Amino acid sequence: MKYAIIILSIVLITSCGTSNISEDKFKVEYKGALKNMMHKGDISAKANLTDFKEISHLYALGAIENLKGEIQIFDGKPFNTIVIDSTLSFDNSFHKKATLLVYASVDKWKTINIPNNIESYEQLESYIKQTAKGNRINVDEPFPFLIEGTLHSFDWHVINWKDGDTEHSHDKHISSGLHGTISNRQVEMLGFYSNSHHAIFTHHTTNMHIHVKTIDDEIAGHVDALTLGKEMILKLPLIE
Repeated sequence: MKYAIIILSIVLITSCGTSNISEDKFKVEYKGALKNMMHKGDISAKANLTDFKEISHLYALGAIENLKGEIQIFDGKPFNTIVIDSTLSFDNSFHKKATLLVYASVDKWKTINIPNNIESYEQLESYIKQTAKGNRINVDEPFPFLIEGTLHSFDWHVINWKDGDTEHSHDKHISSGLHGTISNRQVEMLGFYSNSHHAIFTHHTTNMHIHVKTIDDEIAGHVDALTLGKEMILKLPLIE
């Protein structure tokens, strides 16, 4: 009996010290799916943002009902964007419905300096995976992340889908509304990483879905491409 207790104690200590942890407090959840938009033309509402208003430290991104805009919520504050008369407009309320919504509640973040040699989207994806592993996050489960600093450049869009159009493609989603390339702008980005949600909330070529908001609140929307600047910061959910 004495030896059994010792062995059990060693197992418990070892497992606590080395295993990756997936914490319920930042469990990623979602409503809707990209494949249903692309292949079935289903752009109807799958969630009402008012149902999420009371979630503390809410971080969320997605697309507004009928693909009439983009959803960005940082720490419970909405910065949703829509296109009105070819002009970008912010909606800072929860009075919208979502055809796609990815979300998590995170109350504490760990700040990490991104090496200056990480520049491309592909390099960033690999860096986030490896850094999350090193910080005891289970990378086989989806997790959120933040990126802050001055981007060298980024391509963005805010969707404004044409009523009645049933033929969906990634290029049409970008070109249907406002889009462009911005250089040397200070931003806050929210992303979700997953290696198992392709065509659900990430496209099939990437494990990341990222939205951006400029610090001056002039632009917010979906990130299509990016080149990191120097001295940028990655934030991951803190495992205590």
